[in-house]
Amino acid sequence: MNLSQIIQNRHATKAFDPTKKIPEDVVAELETLLHFSPSSINSQPWHFVIASTAEGKARVAKATQGISAYNEPKILNASHVVVFCARQNFDDAHLSAVIDQEEKDGRFSGTEAKEGQYKGRGYYVNMHRFDRKDTQHWMEKQVYIALGTLMLGAAARNVDTCAIEGFDARTLDEELGLRAKGLTSVVILALGYSGADDFNAKLPKSRLPEQTVISRL
Repeated sequence: MNLSQIIQNRHATKAFDPTKKIPEDVVAELETLLHFSPSSINSQPWHFVIASTAEGKARVAKATQGISAYNEPKILNASHVVVFCARQNFDDAHLSAVIDQEEKDGRFSGTEAKEGQYKGRGYYVNMHRFDRKDTQHWMEKQVYIALGTLMLGAAARNVDTCAIEGFDARTLDEELGLRAKGLTSVVILALGYSGADDFNAKLPKSRLPEQTVISRL
């Protein structure tokens, strides 16, 4: 199956089969997709919390109580749930950690190259931090790149998904102790296999006409 078929066949899963679990080898592949997701200037301003046990999923589901209660069964019945988190701030220490890791991985020809990369990327970090003052929004955009990467990769391995924004971030941050770690929850992804009561699996795919959303120069 090619990518165009994969993207047309996937759907937002509204009900998961609680008896079906994602095989461990597939989970390992999906975790690799998270680990190696692309980000602007390789910033990696994220952390991913993966819940696969009933207890772990129940903790995540606490954030859906109230107005978002309709999302609770998706989290509880999914095989795995990923909480996508963004850093609360992008400080010099994090940029240094990224650059130091790249040095360890052999990406620089020498000290001068490393210093040049630190200066160049620091320019963009400071642009968002001081000029545009949109650092949090910028970091969350990187998190959504990772979300899209995982969703497409999951579909390629015949794993169903549902992205969930309907939850109380404060409740989830407190439950998982995220704020103390300098993190905040952004979006949740439930992964597993479609259940018999997943009405969306039976509906035709619908998108605006191609000419409406794509222009060619």
